[in-house]
Amino acid sequence: MDDVKESGGQKARRPDKRAERSRRTREKIAEAARDLFVAQGYGATSLQEVADRAGVAVQTVYFVFRNKRALFKDVVDMTIAGDAEPVATMDRDWFRGACAEPTAAGQVRAHVRGVREILGRVAPMIPLIAAASATDPEIAAQWPAGPDPRWTVQRAAAEALADKPDARPDVDVDRAADLLYGLLSPELYLVFVRDRGWSPETWEQWARDALTAQLCTGGGTSGPDHA
Repeated sequence: MDDVKESGGQKARRPDKRAERSRRTREKIAEAARDLFVAQGYGATSLQEVADRAGVAVQTVYFVFRNKRALFKDVVDMTIAGDAEPVATMDRDWFRGACAEPTAAGQVRAHVRGVREILGRVAPMIPLIAAASATDPEIAAQWPAGPDPRWTVQRAAAEALADKPDARPDVDVDRAADLLYGLLSPELYLVFVRDRGWSPETWEQWARDALTAQLCTGGGTSGPDHA
């Protein structure tokens, strides 16, 4: 039958089942690859192993990703985003919601919560990315040259925060962006959570309190998290 139907005088296209199947296959392969990369390293993981774990033919892996480098980049990108949707961080609901908070303290709380969820996924990948880049210099070429995307995100957050009534007037946007970029870095997260054994929740409260004191009037801590 036709793939469109009338709805209020407009033609509404039915979901593309083939595209949905392709998306699910891509996600399944990427998830399998991530598990293997983290467990045994980039260099030691073969595409045949990825295919076996994902339950697909190795030809499917090559068809979807072309090569292991492209697969690795997709794994990193999906890990940062949390899904396979082509939506930039600054267009995601959590980031927009944080920036829309009416106070600087409220934005810091929401922003740190969102970043903590990302770091929980990404932090285990950081040593893997470094090791993969060392064994395969072309890995770095998978990402376009230019400003650090994480800096771009934190700069946008700092710009939104500067307009809040309780933002510290003596902290300009660049300084605020530096503080967000540094205190919310995956490297510092790993120092506390992986090396020192903090829980992600403890790290979140520390980061929130530190940033609230640095960026918001009144100083002190932002109080316990009751969200």
